[in-house]
Amino acid sequence: MTDFGEILGTIGEFGLFQKVVVLALAFPHFLLPVFLCSFLFIQSDPERHCNTDWILRADPNLTTDEQLNLTLPREEDGTFSRCRMFVPVDRDIGSIREYGLNETSGCQSGWVYYNTLYEATIVTDVKNDILGCLQNVGKHKPSMVTHSLNLRYGRRRTTQIPAVLLMVFASVAGVSPNFYVYIVLQFIVGAALGGYRMNSTVLATEWIGVKKRSFASCVSQMFGGLGQCAMAGLVYAVRDWRTAQYFVSLTFLICNLLRWIPESARWLLGNGRNEEAMKLIRRVAAINKKKLPENLPNMAMESIINVNSCLYHVFSSTEVSYFCLVLNVGKFGLSIFLVQFLFGISEIPAHLLCMWALELVGRKKSLISTLLAGGLFCLLTLWFNIFYISDNAVVITALVTTGKFFLNWAGSVCMVYIQELFPTSLRQTAVGLGSIAFRVAGLLSPLVNMLAIYHQSIPIIVFSSLAVVSGALVLLLPETSRKELPDSIDEAKGSR
Repeated sequence: MTDFGEILGTIGEFGLFQKVVVLALAFPHFLLPVFLCSFLFIQSDPERHCNTDWILRADPNLTTDEQLNLTLPREEDGTFSRCRMFVPVDRDIGSIREYGLNETSGCQSGWVYYNTLYEATIVTDVKNDILGCLQNVGKHKPSMVTHSLNLRYGRRRTTQIPAVLLMVFASVAGVSPNFYVYIVLQFIVGAALGGYRMNSTVLATEWIGVKKRSFASCVSQMFGGLGQCAMAGLVYAVRDWRTAQYFVSLTFLICNLLRWIPESARWLLGNGRNEEAMKLIRRVAAINKKKLPENLPNMAMESIINVNSCLYHVFSSTEVSYFCLVLNVGKFGLSIFLVQFLFGISEIPAHLLCMWALELVGRKKSLISTLLAGGLFCLLTLWFNIFYISDNAVVITALVTTGKFFLNWAGSVCMVYIQELFPTSLRQTAVGLGSIAFRVAGLLSPLVNMLAIYHQSIPIIVFSSLAVVSGALVLLLPETSRKELPDSIDEAKGSR
């Protein structure tokens, strides 16, 4: 019985065919961050106050400052309240100036927004009630159903369908008539996001030999980093959320040109479709200009259920830390566009270095060192917050960007690691369960950030500590570097 790794060695482990497939499947990841992080911009909650134009009936010549001073209460920090106003009265302006207003209520006639950054956001157009974790709820849904879909339809089909869903429902979201329709559409977009990221990475990985296997995951995530930079530039240039939504959804048309990408031969062989698999193998050999022996035997696959709870804890901790930083992109004291660009550009060297380090020092040491470094750099921000050192904004942004750099690196290692620990028949399920761990952690991230109402240092301590503890737990995992992907239960057990 020939191992598929031996077949790849014969037809080319990373020839022209594999390079084209990796780039084709990775390029749409350039667009995914636009959907993933766009809520930070299109759902931005700009400066606002209650509409108090009622007082203009008493004196239409009031300046804006005079109107605010007379009609809005102030918060403890001296700023005007965003959600409270003085109750309107039927008195002349002289009486209002002399005696003032005392009784307050919530906004009675809506809000007035300051369009200092954006011409229009979902908050100003629809409703001031955005859930930052909405897409994460959707993204863990495909993780729960992907195993059954892959058993029936394979890697290729379950990669193409999410691409179509992204294009359609992201476009429709741009014409949302109300907040509730927008919620439903964003839920579907989140589900499609998770489905494409997961399935495309596994499809590319299963066509690559042992020496270059990390390329599929790392290159995909590197394109994601470039996409974050592009998103910052796009929303900086296009300040209306609907226009931005239409633009990014139309660019996803390119994903629907990926129909030529073949099914995973590993999956076909594992499901008894040997004739189809051998046709693909011969075609790949021809593309890579390799000679395939005519008597190459078929191979069979066996399945196991082998969930590694330690690695899933690492997945969760990495995601909590990552999203806690992403959700605070506008709170480090510098321009939200600049910080978003820095967050995106920092991912490029992270994933490039990851490919090199995985082969040089292996999976285990890479994951331990990046998790520890990411957690410690984020913890260092506490020093500057406590002692109020000058230029805090620049220093803190530099520290959190460095921390995110290492956390992205750790995320790349996780994606490679989990695919190497599970056999072919359950590799997609394993990645799906890892994605669930990712998304549940993503749901918890906004809650962790909310702990800042008790003290601003608590979220940093929580997610940084999780990263450091996870780095220690990686000691319990086996090393999988330079080992073939397991195709059966015996091979998977032997890799431990």
